[in-house]
Amino acid sequence: MSEIATGTTSLLRASLSRTGKWAGGVAFVSGAVSDVLNPLGPFAAYIALVASVAAAIIAVAMVLRLVLAARAMPALIFATSAAAIAGGVYGVQQETNSQNGVIATLVPAVAQLQQSLGIVSEKVAKIEQTVTQTQKTVEAVKKSTDTVAQKTDQIASAQQQQTAQGAETQKTVEAVKQTTDTLAEGQKQQQAQAEKLQATTEQIAASIDTIAKGFAQLAPQGGAIADPKRPDEFYHNARVYELAGDMLNARRAYLAFAGFDVDAIDPYTRFATLLRVQDGKAGAREVLGTLAEKARAPSIKLVHLLQFDDAQRLGKLNAFIAANPDYAPAYFLEAQEFSEDRLGSQTLADKRSEAEALTKFVSYEKDGGLLKYFVDQTQLADWLDRSRTRLAALGDVLDPSRFVPTLTPTRSNAGWSMTISLPEPATAISWRLGDSGPFTDTGLLATNDQRTGKPMPNPSFELPDSTAATNIAIKYLDTRGRETGPFAIRFDPDSALQQGNKQILDQFWTSWIAFDASGNHGLVYFTQMLSFRCAIGQVRYSLNGTALDKEIKMPPCDAKDPYAIPADYQPYFKVRDDVKSMAVQVTYTDGTKSPVREYKRQ
Repeated sequence: MSEIATGTTSLLRASLSRTGKWAGGVAFVSGAVSDVLNPLGPFAAYIALVASVAAAIIAVAMVLRLVLAARAMPALIFATSAAAIAGGVYGVQQETNSQNGVIATLVPAVAQLQQSLGIVSEKVAKIEQTVTQTQKTVEAVKKSTDTVAQKTDQIASAQQQQTAQGAETQKTVEAVKQTTDTLAEGQKQQQAQAEKLQATTEQIAASIDTIAKGFAQLAPQGGAIADPKRPDEFYHNARVYELAGDMLNARRAYLAFAGFDVDAIDPYTRFATLLRVQDGKAGAREVLGTLAEKARAPSIKLVHLLQFDDAQRLGKLNAFIAANPDYAPAYFLEAQEFSEDRLGSQTLADKRSEAEALTKFVSYEKDGGLLKYFVDQTQLADWLDRSRTRLAALGDVLDPSRFVPTLTPTRSNAGWSMTISLPEPATAISWRLGDSGPFTDTGLLATNDQRTGKPMPNPSFELPDSTAATNIAIKYLDTRGRETGPFAIRFDPDSALQQGNKQILDQFWTSWIAFDASGNHGLVYFTQMLSFRCAIGQVRYSLNGTALDKEIKMPPCDAKDPYAIPADYQPYFKVRDDVKSMAVQVTYTDGTKSPVREYKRQ
């Protein structure tokens, strides 16, 4: 052990003598240089650290005999020397806080050398500044890049939304197209159904024609068919059983006919009559209601609704006509609702409703338009005959200028008395002066109207003599309490006065002239013409002939007191005894002339 130590020591001394001088010098120079370059960085610390690590590695290698000691010893000495010197320099720098190095602090020439090396410092500073600016630029670019990225994301999001909206729009367009296609297909189906319905209608019409012909051929046979199969055979049997009083079998035959759902009116109206006799109206309504629910033929539904009562029946009938405006038999049945047979007594409105419905029904007779609704053509003939008879009896009830109220004004010294004439019995009358405002009821008389059995409404009312020309509205309630009107009637007091006076003059013309009246021999009086002079334009006369060569001058008409004779006017003139007759002609204010009237002197 002592021999190893002695050898090592000898080796160390030999190495130091050979390498110690140059190793120490190199280490010293390295330390000095690192001190001078300290402003650029802590090079002394770097050298000390590197040299210490190198020395430790060499020492370990020597101990482990990884290298020969003789060869490694100089390096160990150099590394150790460099670590010691550099570590010492770094320690002194830290102790003195010399950022420019210990030597520069002690030796001004070294400081100047460092200043001369300031170019490097400036360049380094510029590089640092450039690096800093570059860093800032990079950060700005990064921010811009982030902003661009954010905008890009927003644009991408917007594009995605637009894409999504485009997809939704496309879906909507496709849905609309699909809906359009569906509607088009539906229209095609409706058209096809309409054509099919038209064809079916034509087939039904043809089948009814066949059934009608079959029924007509069976009628002369008189008896029931033993094994009926066709609808005309069942209808034939129903009529045979019904006329024979076999209502049970008639009912069965009618039900069998209904099973064919034939759209003909006469079998069901006859079946309904049988059901009402057997089961009453409620029973008939129930049976026909069951058939109507299953059937498609409008005729069954029409006859079913006729089994309801009064107002309900009429309401349902009107609804049926509104839904089936060209179903001709409905108009004949509607006319029956307003007929005298159904109502007992008809108002003017009832007559007009009946006439309108019958006129509509008969209009379908053209070109055989009614044949398709009847199996038994004798029933159609009966309906047409009854329709024409009733229309003839109703006359011109549909003429709007006929059957309207009239007003007859009569002037007295106190004013106007207005007499109303109505085209039918009424239960109340009211009037209104002018085109607006409330109506005034004329009231009731103390006597009953024999036509209605109710108190008779007063047919007149009074107006003052100062009433100017205007419209007078008249309305009334008919015997069913339905309001009729109002009717506007023009009232012109001047024209009314003239027409009233003219009517009196024409009616009582024998009183125009009076010879020797009241014992006044030789005098001719014309008092009546004078009293009603407001209607007279001129009076011409002649004596003992018809030459009409003379004129009676009349005083002007006084509208405020039309019948008064002026005090300074003489209502007569004298004639000789040889005058035996007098001829008179009046020209009225409306331009018309009376016949030449002759008066004989007694």
